[in-house]
Amino acid sequence: GAPPIVRAAVSAVTELLRALSPKKPRQAVEAVDAELESPRSVEEVVAVLEADYRRAYFLTGNFTLDIYAEDCLFEDPTIKFRGRSRYSQNLDLLVPFFDSPSLQLENIDKGLRVDTKFIIATWTLRTYLKLPWRPLIAIRGNTTYDLDEEYKVALRSRSLGTQRVGTSLRWKRSDSYSSRFRSKREADLASELWNN
Repeated sequence: GAPPIVRAAVSAVTELLRALSPKKPRQAVEAVDAELESPRSVEEVVAVLEADYRRAYFLTGNFTLDIYAEDCLFEDPTIKFRGRSRYSQNLDLLVPFFDSPSLQLENIDKGLRVDTKFIIATWTLRTYLKLPWRPLIAIRGNTTYDLDEEYKVALRSRSLGTQRVGTSLRWKRSDSYSSRFRSKREADLASELWNN
């Protein structure tokens, strides 16, 4: 995980944003959940997760809340907390900062560790952040979903692999050559960030 000072800073900023943000209902998620019966097998949980990844769930906030146990433990390299409603709130805090996000599910497998059934997903995330310098974030990571006896996710832990951060350059000229150059330059920068 991240150093303790980074974890403390991320937790403090998250709590501040949560305290200052308006509460809004999760109507889109409720519509998704209304169609779902409780999963009765690992395969059914995999199918729900695959659908959530197609919706780029941790970039859009559009995910199936009901597959998580009410007191599910969520662990990331920089933050750890308990509760699916808190997870939903955290996603709501992050989503407005993403510009042109994409999330690709590369692989999803199921397994058994002692008596715990689990699912592990490998994914690639790419997004610009809505900041004045428009940084590009490109991350490969894994998320492990440990299931309880009712096939609810009891522990969701994420680890990050290859990470790239860069800045998209903005040009002031607006003629067609400059526009083509900017687009090519941004594409080259994104490719360079991802492939190095």
